[in-house]
Amino acid sequence: MYIDALLKTANVSKTQLSAIAISKGPGSYTGLRIGVSAAKGLCYALKIPLISVPTLEALAHQVENPNGDVVAMLDARRLEVYSAIYDSSFKETRTTEAEIITSESYRELLESSPVYFIGNGVAKTKEIIAHQNAHFIENKLPSAKQMCALSFEKFKSNNFEDVAYFEPFYLKDFIAIPSKK
Repeated sequence: MYIDALLKTANVSKTQLSAIAISKGPGSYTGLRIGVSAAKGLCYALKIPLISVPTLEALAHQVENPNGDVVAMLDARRLEVYSAIYDSSFKETRTTEAEIITSESYRELLESSPVYFIGNGVAKTKEIIAHQNAHFIENKLPSAKQMCALSFEKFKSNNFEDVAYFEPFYLKDFIAIPSKK
C-alpha cells in the first residue's frame, strides 16, 4: 500500500523500475527485516535485481570534502555504537563493529589527522572523546540521497545481491526484551 502510494506520487509505474536498492544494515532488527522482505518480494515479483548499500557507508558520504578519516556511527543503546571508519576518499579502512566508546577510542586516528564523527552515535561520543582533531557532525541519519548515488554505481557495474539468499547485516543477534507493561 505504501509502496503503491509512493510510486503514484512519483508518477512511476512498477514496470519502470530497473532495480530495488536497500540499506543492508546495521540498524534496527525489525526495520531491516521488514525493509529487506519488502524489497526482496518486489525484486522477485518484478524480476529485477536487488542492490544493497551498507548503512554506515551511506552515512559517511554525508561528510563533505573531509580532510581526514570519517567515523560513521549509529547508536546501539547503552554506551555502544555500531561504527565503521572511512578515509577521506570514503574507502573503508575498518569494517563495521559494535563497540563501547571510551576516552581512548580512536586515539591513534585523532593524533594523526582530523576525524569526522557522524551519525546519531555522535551525541554519546561527544561526551566521552575530547580532542582538537575531533569534529562532531550531529543530527545526521543515513539518507536516501547518498544511498542513491552509491546504488547507481553498483547498478552500472552489475553489483547485485542474490534475491533468494540475501540477508540484512544485523551485526548482533536479536535479543527479545520483555515488555515492562
